[in-house]
Amino acid sequence: QPGIETIEGALEKNLREMGAIGSGEHLQVASRTDRGVSAAGNVIAFDTDMESESVANALAHSFRGIWVLGFAEVPEGFNPRHAVRKKYRYYLYNDGIDIGMLKKAVSLFIGEHDFTNFARLDGRNPVRKIEMAKVSGRRIIKIDFEGKSFLWNQVRRMVAAAEKAGRGEASLEELQNALNKKSRANFGIAPPENLLLMNLYYKKTLKFHSVEKTLKFISEMAKKMEVRASLSKDMARVCRFLTK
Repeated sequence: QPGIETIEGALEKNLREMGAIGSGEHLQVASRTDRGVSAAGNVIAFDTDMESESVANALAHSFRGIWVLGFAEVPEGFNPRHAVRKKYRYYLYNDGIDIGMLKKAVSLFIGEHDFTNFARLDGRNPVRKIEMAKVSGRRIIKIDFEGKSFLWNQVRRMVAAAEKAGRGEASLEELQNALNKKSRANFGIAPPENLLLMNLYYKKTLKFHSVEKTLKFISEMAKKMEVRASLSKDMARVCRFLTK
C-alpha cells in the first residue's frame, strides 16, 4: 500500500537491512487485518540463507507494536495464505450484557450463510461457513469464531449484532432475518481494538519455536497494564465518592 505504513512493510524493511532478504524480495503474509486489530497467530513466510533463530531474535519487538512470537522452518513452496482454518477472538467488557441471549445470538452464525448484511463485500462472494462460534467468560466476555475464511469486517459486524441482542437492542428474529436476507440490516461494527486473530491452522501442523525475548517483554507489559487498570479503578471509585 504505497504511502501507508504497514506491518508487512516494516518487517520487509528490517529484513532487508539485516540482509535476510534481497532488495527485490517480498514477504508472503497469511492474513491482512483491519487497522487496530491485533494478531497473535498471523504468519509470514520468506526465503533466507540466514539462521532462523537469529533472524527471529533480531526482529523481536525491534519496532513499536510488532512482536515476533515464534519461528518455524517450512517446506519449499509453503504459502501462509493456504490456511485451512482461522480463529478469531473478540473481547467484551460485561456491563449488563445478557450472556444467555448473547450465546443464542452468536450460535445463529454457525454454518454456511450469506453474510451480505454482516460484512463489507467489495465484490467478493458473500457466502462463508462458520465452523465454530462460542462465548466464554463472565466479567470479560470472549467470543470465538472459527472458519476457513472471513470477509472484511465480518467478525466485528457479527459481534456488534450479537452484542445488540445481548443488550436487548435487537431480537434474535432480526438477526436471523438478516442472515436469511429477508431484510436489509446494519447492526453497526464493533471497535477493532478488542479483536485478536488467535491462530491459523494448516493441513500440516507447523512446529513453532518461541522467541523468549518477546514472551518476556509481553509478560512484563501485561503486568504493567494490570497495575494501571487497578489504579484507574481506584480513581473512578474516589471520583464517585467525592461527587456523592
